[in-house]
Formats: sequence, C-alpha cells, structure tokens
Amino acid sequence: MEDQIINIIVIGVLSWTTLFFITRIVFKNHSFEFCTRIVSTIHATLAVTFASLSVQDWSCPVCPLASKSSLKQRQTLAVTISYLIYDLICCLFDKNTVKLDSSIHHLVSIVGLAAGLAYQKCGSEMVAALWITEMSTPLLHLREILKEIGYKDTGINLAVDIGFAIVFTSARMICGPYLTYVTLSANNPVLIKAMALGLQLVSAFWLYKIVRMVQYKLSKWISSSSSSKTIPSISTHHEQNGKDR
Repeated sequence: MEDQIINIIVIGVLSWTTLFFITRIVFKNHSFEFCTRIVSTIHATLAVTFASLSVQDWSCPVCPLASKSSLKQRQTLAVTISYLIYDLICCLFDKNTVKLDSSIHHLVSIVGLAAGLAYQKCGSEMVAALWITEMSTPLLHLREILKEIGYKDTGINLAVDIGFAIVFTSARMICGPYLTYVTLSANNPVLIKAMALGLQLVSAFWLYKIVRMVQYKLSKWISSSSSSKTIPSISTHHEQNGKDR
C-alpha cells in the first residue's frame, strides 16, 4: 500500500475523531449516538460525492472491470477506511449499547477495502459498492435524529422512513444485483467476489426488515389517524345527546 494512501487513512482517523469531539461540544445536550450519526451522515455525503467524482465513464460506471484502481478510487476507499476505523472505536466506547453486529461489519469492511487497496485492483467495483451502500445512509440516520429531537411518530418521520425504504430498495436491490453479477463474472480475486456476494445477501435480509418496519409504521399511522377522527365524532355525539335532554 502506498505511503500516500496510508497517510490519508491516518489523517482521516484523526480528522473524523476531531469532528466527533466538535460535534459533542456543539450538541452537548444530545446523546453519544446522536453525534456519531451526524458524523456518519457527513461521511456518507462525502463518500457518495468522491465515488461519483472517481467514475471514469458514466456510460458504464463500473468500467473498467477487474482493472488497476485509479488514484482517485484508492483515495476514496482510503477515506472510507479511515472513517470505519474511527467508527469501530466509537462502537467500543458507546456506553449504552455494545454493537457487536456493527463491529463485525466494520472489521469485515476494513479488511475487504484494505485488500482492494493492497491488490490495487477492482477499484471500479469497490467504489460502485461504496456508492450503493452509502446512498441511503443519510436518510437512515435522519430517521433516528428526528426521533431524538422530538419528531417520533410524526408525519415527517414517517415520510423519511418511506424515503429511506425507497432509496435503499432502489440502490441495494436494483443496482446491487447488477454490481454483484459483474463482479462475480469478472476476473476478480476470490475475496472481492465473496464480499460482493455477502453484501448482496445482507442487503436482501435488511430489505426484509425494512419492509416489515414500513408496514408497521404505516399501520400504526393509519390506526392513529382513525382514532383521532373517531374521538371527536364520539364527543360530538355526546354533546348532541346532552342538548336533546
């Protein structure tokens, strides 16, 4: 791995950590998780931007396949590795919950991205995977941020839930299977192919959970709306009976 890429990773870890402490100072009345979500949203925005800028040919965003990574692609992946290292440390220091699933996810992602940087191959495929996975992250975090600032079970929270489900489904279940197919078909290292297949399987499982979440939220919203309409009508009925008496 080149010295320039290593420097980006080291500086990146320090930068994400500094940004987290600044966020904790600015939002001192909010939770630890609230601040990590702010930082994660910033990373997702940068990751999608850098991934888009590193695309060599928009007529075929994942081309050239199984080729040597460009410098922009390696820099983009290095920024994300630095974020994942920082966030892995945050997972270990979160006093409220020990996020074992997130820790394992981060470790696997770090190993996979580092392997891509070491091979200096699969840059197009890995950057495309980064673009797909981070596209829905801002809405994912906005859902929880809204809850903490008092917008739980509101119309805006429901709208964000539905928006998140649409973006996630579009990215992971439309673009994702195509990326998995071309990655498995190309002459890529076995580790990269295994990660592509694993990512798609995990995405399918998460989609199942998201569909159930949206169904629950919609049924709860409809039930709440029906109840709010029923109560005034009952009150009006009682008032009318009182007048008749």
